[in-house]
Amino acid sequence: MNRRTWIKTGAAALGGGLVLPTRSAAALPATFDHEAARTAQEHLWRGEALPQSASTPNTASPAAEGGDRPARVVTPNGVSLTGRRADDGAWVYHLLAEEVEHEYAPGLSAFCWGYNGRVHGPTIEAVEGDRVRIYVTNRLGAPTTVHWHGLFLPSGMDGVGGLSQPPILPGETFAYEFTLRQHGTFMYHSHHDEMTQMALGMMGLFVVHPRRALRPVDRDYAIMLGEWYLRPGTRRPDPNATGDFTVLTTNARCSPGTAPLVAQTGERVRIRFGNLSAMDHHPVHLHGFAWRVVETDGGVLPEAGRWPETTVLVPTGSTRTVEFVADAPGDWAMHCHMTHHVMNQIGHGIPNTVGADLGPLDPPTRHLLPDYMAMGEHGMGEMAEHIGMGHMDVPENSIPMVGGRGPFGTITMGGMFTILKVRDRLTDAPGWYENPPGTVAALADAEALARDSIAT
Repeated sequence: MNRRTWIKTGAAALGGGLVLPTRSAAALPATFDHEAARTAQEHLWRGEALPQSASTPNTASPAAEGGDRPARVVTPNGVSLTGRRADDGAWVYHLLAEEVEHEYAPGLSAFCWGYNGRVHGPTIEAVEGDRVRIYVTNRLGAPTTVHWHGLFLPSGMDGVGGLSQPPILPGETFAYEFTLRQHGTFMYHSHHDEMTQMALGMMGLFVVHPRRALRPVDRDYAIMLGEWYLRPGTRRPDPNATGDFTVLTTNARCSPGTAPLVAQTGERVRIRFGNLSAMDHHPVHLHGFAWRVVETDGGVLPEAGRWPETTVLVPTGSTRTVEFVADAPGDWAMHCHMTHHVMNQIGHGIPNTVGADLGPLDPPTRHLLPDYMAMGEHGMGEMAEHIGMGHMDVPENSIPMVGGRGPFGTITMGGMFTILKVRDRLTDAPGWYENPPGTVAALADAEALARDSIAT
């Protein structure tokens, strides 16, 4: 049964109501800890340190996985791979292509393909002028290659299976070696059966720092944008999908599992966006600030070619680097502005019931189906709150379309959504921003409303 059919049988047949099957304990991983997942989700969204019992990926790792060069870039929910200096002066890296059980958010995981035990692979960091030697070991059951997207290198190192090299067979290790002739934000990904292998997660960012810093910044973040088709209740992304993607991610995590970005008031912030989505461009919007696009994967933009924007379009197969000064404290939303890209699973194909009076359906239907609830009469926010409060189950290994805990209630966005936390005094785990008195929108005073109505 495909996703659209699944939705219609649960919704259209009942006049717009949706019956969500309860979780099957037998179908869930034996090690899945629901309480730990809920705790981790709450702490993650508040920006607090996680208890020892709450297991989630690193929210940010300024340290390298190994090597004698420190990482300079923070990859939220990820790590950097900085290499080790060999006796001949080359910087040596090792990527292991393998199957990975990956968590998109607490309650939603799948068997994907990645590098070094993670999805997406680690952010490779190097310096312009380095000679790099990258060993790639194939632990998959299928041949693979690695393409170094945007980098200038010899044709035979370009990583296109059958064209520039033979594929790396299961169990084999290939060596790629070249000198980095440019600086900027680039990517790496499989270029053998890429429809399948990229759809399963085989990609990562490749940051080449200039030999001499051009524009020092205080915070340097790297974010890979991605999209997946994971049917509710399944455990493997579908590489044959050409649309209706159900999981939209930043660094392979979807909201409410995305780690926040942090900055101290007055700091200069750089964000490097890479997009290896299968089909979609992503207009990424940041609330509260205007940034300037300073680089693409083609190089640094001249000053005359930059202008302030609050949204940057990141085309698929491209990178965009933006910079801004974090001069306004607060909790600021950052998200893709394609409205369906800030939703999670089951977000498409539901019959349009906005404005329909579905209330009379509830009593007779619940007599037959106790879990039934009419949905969509006033949009999806009501459904997010209902599920978020724990009043309704979702299919096994699935998460609600939208909804994460905020200081004022449910945040009705999922998918490609995260938070930039700017503080005058930054702590290791900033909680929710405490707005100064009189600076929060609130219920209007009746007398003031009447007075202003007369005045107008």
